[in-house]
Amino acid sequence: MVGFSATVPVTRLAVGYLDPLFLTAGRASLAGIVAGFVLLVLRRKVPPRDTWGIFVLTGFCVLVSYPVFLSLGLRYVPASHGGVILGIMPLAVAAIATLLGYERPSAGFWLATAAGAAAVAGFVLRHGDGGTVGIGDLLLFGVVVSGGIAYTLSGRLSARMPGWEVITWQLVLYLPVALISTFFLWPADAAAIPAQAWVALLWVAFVGQYFSFIASNFGMAMAGVARIGQLMLLQPFMVVALAIPVNGERIDLETVLFATAVVVAVLVGQKMRVVRR
Repeated sequence: MVGFSATVPVTRLAVGYLDPLFLTAGRASLAGIVAGFVLLVLRRKVPPRDTWGIFVLTGFCVLVSYPVFLSLGLRYVPASHGGVILGIMPLAVAAIATLLGYERPSAGFWLATAAGAAAVAGFVLRHGDGGTVGIGDLLLFGVVVSGGIAYTLSGRLSARMPGWEVITWQLVLYLPVALISTFFLWPADAAAIPAQAWVALLWVAFVGQYFSFIASNFGMAMAGVARIGQLMLLQPFMVVALAIPVNGERIDLETVLFATAVVVAVLVGQKMRVVRR
């Protein structure tokens, strides 16, 4: 959760200098090269044929739609604003896991999750721009949908194979497309781009695109998709905290109070029953 949260302000920093599409392709290329090396060294077998379709879908969400929507959306809104919208991710994860028949959360779990989401909604209304929904908000809602699908199906795959292997094969699957896209999207004025933008690219590639998904997949395999997904309710307030040093944004007492409400909702939800199928 910390790795995913830090990726939001770091992405906001990167898109100030790099094209969002290049950032998406570049992060997938760098992480994919490392992933391919890992598979070669460990000599892992190709996943079972009946999982290939899920790998294609989750890979698209993890490596294409999610980072594209995030990078484009953060060109229009601050990192803290984006982090708040991503707070509804647990609802998307739990809803998709339920629709696909993977899990059946109890009523208490839904109430706790809804309470946390209500706190996030209240934060948005208090800190939003006149209660209007802009293009940045719509793009970030795309992140929520993509993330919900990616986390749910990746968690399902992680029940059949190691979590690190799931994201590793996803990266390798899309590596050819990522490399070709990176070549054609390479910035013409690359020498003029400051070092902090390239450092941000390295961060989102290795931490946001690879290692955070390894930790997430392991967690979902052990505790279930809905329960781990609910921890993402903490993400908006982690993003707000990290946006202070990374993006120079400010935090106030009201934000701390909303964060406390969400933490309480998460703690209550962790005690509720979730039936895993």
